[in-house]
Amino acid sequence: MTLLEKETFICLDCETTGLEPLTDRVIEIGACKFTFEKVLETYETLIDPETLIPENTIEIHHITDEMVQGKPKASEILRKVLAMVGNHIIVGHGIGLDIKFIEEECKRARIPCSLHENPTFDTLRMARLYGQSPVNSLERLRQHFNIAEEGAHRAMSDVIVNIEVFKYLANGFKTVKDLQSRLERPILLKKMPLGKHKGRPFSDIPFEYLQWAANKDFDQDLLFSIRSELKARKKGQKFSQSSNPFVDL
Repeated sequence: MTLLEKETFICLDCETTGLEPLTDRVIEIGACKFTFEKVLETYETLIDPETLIPENTIEIHHITDEMVQGKPKASEILRKVLAMVGNHIIVGHGIGLDIKFIEEECKRARIPCSLHENPTFDTLRMARLYGQSPVNSLERLRQHFNIAEEGAHRAMSDVIVNIEVFKYLANGFKTVKDLQSRLERPILLKKMPLGKHKGRPFSDIPFEYLQWAANKDFDQDLLFSIRSELKARKKGQKFSQSSNPFVDL
Protein backbone atom coordinates (compact mmCIF):
# COMPACT_ATOMS: atom_id res chain seq x y z
CA MET A 1 0.00 0.00 0.00
CA THR A 2 1.24 3.47 -0.92
CA LEU A 3 1.52 5.88 1.99
CA LEU A 4 -0.05 9.27 1.26
CA GLU A 5 3.16 11.04 2.30
CA LYS A 6 5.15 9.03 -0.25
CA GLU A 7 2.76 9.48 -3.19
CA THR A 8 3.29 11.95 -6.04
CA PHE A 9 0.24 14.08 -6.90
CA ILE A 10 -0.73 16.68 -9.49
CA CYS A 11 -2.80 19.68 -8.41
CA LEU A 12 -4.68 21.38 -11.27
CA ASP A 13 -6.69 24.57 -11.56
CA CYS A 14 -8.22 26.27 -14.61
CA GLU A 15 -9.55 29.79 -14.98
CA THR A 16 -12.23 29.95 -17.67
CA THR A 17 -14.58 32.26 -19.55
CA GLY A 18 -17.56 30.68 -17.75
CA LEU A 19 -18.85 27.53 -16.09
CA GLU A 20 -19.93 25.42 -19.09
CA PRO A 21 -17.16 23.17 -20.50
CA LEU A 22 -19.02 22.61 -23.79
CA THR A 23 -19.22 26.30 -24.67
CA ASP A 24 -16.76 28.18 -22.42
CA ARG A 25 -12.99 28.16 -22.80
CA VAL A 26 -9.90 27.83 -20.61
CA ILE A 27 -7.96 31.11 -20.25
CA GLU A 28 -5.37 30.07 -17.67
CA ILE A 29 -4.06 26.82 -16.29
CA GLY A 30 -1.87 26.10 -13.28
CA ALA A 31 -0.37 22.69 -12.52
CA CYS A 32 1.93 21.52 -9.77
CA LYS A 33 3.50 18.09 -9.28
CA PHE A 34 4.15 17.57 -5.58
CA THR A 35 4.64 15.22 -2.68
CA PHE A 36 3.82 15.93 0.97
CA GLU A 37 7.45 17.01 1.40
CA LYS A 38 8.18 19.17 -1.64
CA VAL A 39 7.15 20.66 -4.98
CA LEU A 40 8.63 18.71 -7.89
CA GLU A 41 7.48 20.71 -10.93
CA THR A 42 5.19 23.63 -11.76
CA TYR A 43 3.64 24.96 -14.93
CA GLU A 44 1.36 27.92 -15.52
CA THR A 45 0.28 29.90 -18.55
CA LEU A 46 -2.37 32.28 -19.74
CA ILE A 47 -4.23 30.97 -22.80
CA ASP A 48 -5.80 32.80 -25.73
CA PRO A 49 -9.41 31.51 -25.69
CA GLU A 50 -10.06 32.87 -29.21
CA THR A 51 -13.19 34.57 -27.87
CA LEU A 52 -14.01 37.57 -25.67
CA ILE A 53 -13.94 37.13 -21.89
CA PRO A 54 -17.26 38.13 -20.25
CA GLU A 55 -17.16 41.01 -17.79
CA ASN A 56 -18.70 38.96 -14.96
CA THR A 57 -15.84 36.44 -15.09
CA ILE A 58 -13.20 39.19 -15.35
CA GLU A 59 -14.53 40.46 -12.00
CA ILE A 60 -13.65 37.07 -10.45
CA HIS A 61 -10.17 36.32 -11.82
CA HIS A 62 -9.20 39.75 -13.22
CA ILE A 63 -7.93 38.23 -16.47
CA THR A 64 -8.73 40.61 -19.34
CA ASP A 65 -8.80 40.23 -23.13
CA GLU A 66 -5.60 42.30 -23.33
CA MET A 67 -3.80 39.94 -20.95
CA VAL A 68 -4.46 36.86 -23.10
CA GLN A 69 -3.67 38.59 -26.40
CA GLY A 70 -0.69 36.87 -28.04
CA LYS A 71 -0.65 34.04 -25.47
CA PRO A 72 -0.54 30.42 -26.66
CA LYS A 73 -3.75 28.76 -27.73
CA ALA A 74 -4.97 25.71 -25.79
CA SER A 75 -3.90 23.39 -28.61
CA GLU A 76 -0.29 24.55 -28.14
CA ILE A 77 0.01 23.72 -24.42
CA LEU A 78 -2.31 20.76 -23.81
CA ARG A 79 0.24 18.04 -24.63
CA LYS A 80 2.67 19.52 -22.11
CA VAL A 81 -0.02 19.54 -19.40
CA LEU A 82 -1.10 15.97 -20.17
CA ALA A 83 2.50 14.73 -20.11
CA MET A 84 3.06 16.42 -16.75
CA VAL A 85 -0.08 14.83 -15.28
CA GLY A 86 0.74 11.36 -16.62
CA ASN A 87 -1.04 8.74 -14.52
CA HIS A 88 -0.64 10.56 -11.20
CA ILE A 89 -3.51 11.20 -8.77
CA ILE A 90 -5.10 14.57 -9.61
CA VAL A 91 -5.95 16.88 -6.71
CA GLY A 92 -8.25 19.88 -7.00
CA HIS A 93 -11.23 21.73 -5.55
CA GLY A 94 -14.22 20.54 -7.55
CA ILE A 95 -11.62 18.88 -9.77
CA GLY A 96 -14.19 17.15 -11.96
CA LEU A 97 -15.06 20.47 -13.62
CA ASP A 98 -11.41 21.32 -14.36
CA ILE A 99 -10.93 17.89 -15.93
CA LYS A 100 -14.05 18.37 -18.10
CA PHE A 101 -12.74 21.74 -19.31
CA ILE A 102 -9.36 20.26 -20.26
CA GLU A 103 -11.00 17.29 -21.99
CA GLU A 104 -13.25 19.58 -24.04
CA GLU A 105 -10.25 21.68 -25.07
CA CYS A 106 -8.51 18.44 -26.12
CA LYS A 107 -11.54 17.45 -28.21
CA ARG A 108 -11.47 20.79 -30.02
CA ALA A 109 -7.75 20.36 -30.68
CA ARG A 110 -8.16 16.66 -31.57
CA ILE A 111 -5.65 15.66 -28.92
CA PRO A 112 -6.21 12.28 -27.22
CA CYS A 113 -7.04 12.74 -23.54
CA SER A 114 -7.85 10.24 -20.81
CA LEU A 115 -7.72 12.45 -17.69
CA HIS A 116 -11.10 11.10 -16.56
CA GLU A 117 -9.37 7.73 -16.03
CA ASN A 118 -6.88 9.18 -13.52
CA PRO A 119 -7.67 8.73 -9.83
CA THR A 120 -8.66 12.02 -8.18
CA PHE A 121 -8.90 13.56 -4.74
CA ASP A 122 -11.52 16.32 -4.68
CA THR A 123 -10.77 18.65 -1.78
CA LEU A 124 -14.36 19.93 -1.86
CA ARG A 125 -15.57 16.42 -0.93
CA MET A 126 -12.71 16.02 1.55
CA ALA A 127 -13.81 19.28 3.21
CA ARG A 128 -17.37 17.97 3.48
CA LEU A 129 -15.99 14.85 5.15
CA TYR A 130 -13.88 16.97 7.51
CA GLY A 131 -16.98 18.98 8.37
CA GLN A 132 -15.36 21.60 10.64
CA SER A 133 -15.30 24.61 8.30
CA PRO A 134 -18.55 26.64 8.15
CA VAL A 135 -18.06 27.12 4.38
CA ASN A 136 -16.15 24.77 2.09
CA SER A 137 -14.89 27.26 -0.50
CA LEU A 138 -11.14 27.17 -1.06
CA GLU A 139 -10.74 30.69 0.35
CA ARG A 140 -12.68 29.91 3.53
CA LEU A 141 -10.72 26.69 3.99
CA ARG A 142 -7.50 28.70 3.60
CA GLN A 143 -8.67 30.98 6.39
CA HIS A 144 -9.89 28.07 8.53
CA PHE A 145 -6.50 26.35 8.40
CA ASN A 146 -4.59 29.65 8.72
CA ILE A 147 -2.78 29.13 5.41
CA ALA A 148 -0.88 32.11 4.00
CA GLU A 149 -2.70 34.09 1.31
CA GLU A 150 -1.28 33.73 -2.20
CA GLY A 151 -2.80 36.83 -3.78
CA ALA A 152 -5.39 37.13 -6.55
CA HIS A 153 -7.85 34.41 -7.50
CA ARG A 154 -5.63 33.00 -10.24
CA ALA A 155 -4.77 29.46 -11.30
CA MET A 156 -1.34 29.03 -9.69
CA SER A 157 -2.21 30.90 -6.48
CA ASP A 158 -5.25 28.64 -6.10
CA VAL A 159 -3.08 25.57 -6.77
CA ILE A 160 -0.59 26.54 -4.03
CA VAL A 161 -3.39 27.10 -1.49
CA ASN A 162 -5.18 23.94 -2.62
CA ILE A 163 -2.10 21.79 -1.98
CA GLU A 164 -1.85 23.03 1.61
CA VAL A 165 -5.59 22.56 2.17
CA PHE A 166 -5.27 19.01 0.81
CA LYS A 167 -2.51 18.20 3.29
CA TYR A 168 -4.67 19.37 6.22
CA LEU A 169 -7.73 17.49 5.00
CA ALA A 170 -5.72 14.30 4.48
CA ASN A 171 -4.80 14.18 8.18
CA GLY A 172 -6.05 10.96 9.71
CA PHE A 173 -5.57 8.91 6.53
CA LYS A 174 -2.36 6.92 6.22
CA THR A 175 -2.59 5.39 2.76
CA VAL A 176 -3.94 6.34 -0.64
CA LYS A 177 -6.33 3.39 -0.41
CA ASP A 178 -7.68 4.53 2.99
CA LEU A 179 -8.69 7.90 1.58
CA GLN A 180 -9.97 6.48 -1.71
CA SER A 181 -12.13 3.94 0.11
CA ARG A 182 -13.75 6.61 2.27
CA LEU A 183 -14.44 8.92 -0.68
CA GLU A 184 -16.08 6.10 -2.63
CA ARG A 185 -19.02 6.35 -0.23
CA PRO A 186 -21.34 9.39 -0.29
CA ILE A 187 -20.92 12.00 2.44
CA LEU A 188 -23.90 13.22 4.46
CA LEU A 189 -24.03 17.02 4.35
CA LYS A 190 -25.32 19.09 7.26
CA LYS A 191 -26.73 22.02 5.25
CA MET A 192 -27.97 22.75 1.73
CA PRO A 193 -24.95 24.11 -0.18
CA LEU A 194 -26.83 25.86 -3.01
CA GLY A 195 -30.14 27.21 -4.29
CA LYS A 196 -32.78 29.28 -2.52
CA HIS A 197 -32.38 27.22 0.67
CA LYS A 198 -28.58 27.54 0.74
CA GLY A 199 -27.20 27.33 4.28
CA ARG A 200 -30.34 25.82 5.80
CA PRO A 201 -30.26 22.44 7.58
CA PHE A 202 -31.97 19.78 5.46
CA SER A 203 -34.48 19.24 8.27
CA ASP A 204 -35.72 22.84 7.77
CA ILE A 205 -36.27 22.57 4.00
CA PRO A 206 -39.85 22.06 2.73
CA PHE A 207 -40.71 18.47 1.79
CA GLU A 208 -41.88 19.46 -1.72
CA TYR A 209 -38.59 21.19 -2.47
CA LEU A 210 -36.61 18.13 -1.36
CA GLN A 211 -38.77 15.91 -3.58
CA TRP A 212 -38.04 18.18 -6.53
CA ALA A 213 -34.31 18.39 -5.76
CA ALA A 214 -33.98 14.59 -5.34
CA ASN A 215 -34.38 14.16 -9.11
CA LYS A 216 -31.93 16.85 -10.22
CA ASP A 217 -28.41 16.32 -11.60
CA PHE A 218 -26.59 17.11 -8.35
CA ASP A 219 -23.39 15.43 -7.11
CA GLN A 220 -23.58 12.18 -5.17
CA ASP A 221 -23.14 13.77 -1.74
CA LEU A 222 -25.96 16.27 -2.21
CA LEU A 223 -28.36 13.69 -3.66
CA PHE A 224 -27.51 11.27 -0.83
CA SER A 225 -28.18 13.99 1.76
CA ILE A 226 -31.50 15.03 0.17
CA ARG A 227 -32.72 11.45 -0.18
CA SER A 228 -31.62 10.59 3.37
CA GLU A 229 -33.72 13.48 4.70
CA LEU A 230 -36.72 12.36 2.63
CA LYS A 231 -36.38 8.80 3.96
CA ALA A 232 -36.14 10.04 7.53
CA ARG A 233 -39.30 12.13 7.16
CA LYS A 234 -41.25 9.31 5.56
CA LYS A 235 -40.24 6.98 8.39
CA GLY A 236 -41.19 9.65 10.91
CA GLN A 237 -44.62 10.04 9.34
CA LYS A 238 -45.25 6.29 9.43
CA PHE A 239 -44.16 6.12 13.07
CA SER A 240 -46.37 9.02 14.10
CA GLN A 241 -49.32 7.53 12.26
CA SER A 242 -48.87 4.09 13.83
CA SER A 243 -48.52 5.56 17.32
CA ASN A 244 -51.47 7.92 17.03
CA PRO A 245 -54.82 6.13 17.65
CA PHE A 246 -56.75 9.11 16.30
CA VAL A 247 -54.90 9.43 12.95
CA ASP A 248 -57.84 8.13 10.89
CA LEU A 249 -60.61 9.96 12.76
